[in-house]
Amino acid sequence: MLDDFTKGEIAKVSHDLLKISKGYDVFPTPVDKILDCSNLIVNKTINLSTVEPTFYNRLSISFTQAFDKFRALLDRREKTIYLDLSQTRQRQNFVKLHEIGHEVLPWQKETYEFLDSDDTLDPYQKEQFEAEANFFASLTLFQHNRFEKEMKPLPLSMDSAHYLAKRFGSSVHAALRRYVEHSDCRCALLILQDISGQGLFPQCTVRDYFTSPLFEKDFGKIEWNTTLGFTWSFVKDYYYKKKYKKDGQISLKTSNGSVDFQYHFFDNSYNAFVLFFPMNEKTKSKIKFVVSGK
Repeated sequence: MLDDFTKGEIAKVSHDLLKISKGYDVFPTPVDKILDCSNLIVNKTINLSTVEPTFYNRLSISFTQAFDKFRALLDRREKTIYLDLSQTRQRQNFVKLHEIGHEVLPWQKETYEFLDSDDTLDPYQKEQFEAEANFFASLTLFQHNRFEKEMKPLPLSMDSAHYLAKRFGSSVHAALRRYVEHSDCRCALLILQDISGQGLFPQCTVRDYFTSPLFEKDFGKIEWNTTLGFTWSFVKDYYYKKKYKKDGQISLKTSNGSVDFQYHFFDNSYNAFVLFFPMNEKTKSKIKFVVSGK
């Protein structure tokens, strides 16, 4: 968990980089211009998804930061980012910004420059640095409060998150999370993975769960099992390969007793997303749009 002071310092660096790159109010967010202003380059001839293990041996550990099972990697000596090029363009946008964060956050850069070639960060500090780089990437990709300004007039809907993802050049996953965490409505997001039909009944794994501030205030913390089975209608949607659904209904035990919720479901082939909110929540808006390419 990042404290408010650290978040504030990261926000200053992100703001300055967006301002220098003229990135504010440019859509999608111009990640490559931000990259140029950070004095880093992306090597587009090496694909981390296909390199031999010996590739990593020639890189200095103290000047290298690997991210999320080598989806991206920063060679500090060469000022070069390497990517898993099999990722979507939207995912690449986020991991580029993550690695930029490692380079431009001054305390991280100073720490790595101080280390000898055989030194590594202790696990706690490494975890802290990863969280800081993630925060920087999200804040920069969504242009600080620009995301909240764009989402405010939109209806409470999975469609809105798709629109915002396309608008800012992010993955739907990243847009949905920010959409929920910054919403003024009572809504929550459940992220599922690994649907399986093995055994007597199909089940899937709960990957993440996020709520809006008002949702948790009114309904408390809802505890989810590690795996969910066929008794859940959205698990059936996942198992039967439903791509998109907007009329789901579930009942959940909350701090206010049993509450009926409406849910929207989306499967992007990697994860399934369940956006849910109370049946009486205001969802409509004067703005109407058509989202293609779901």
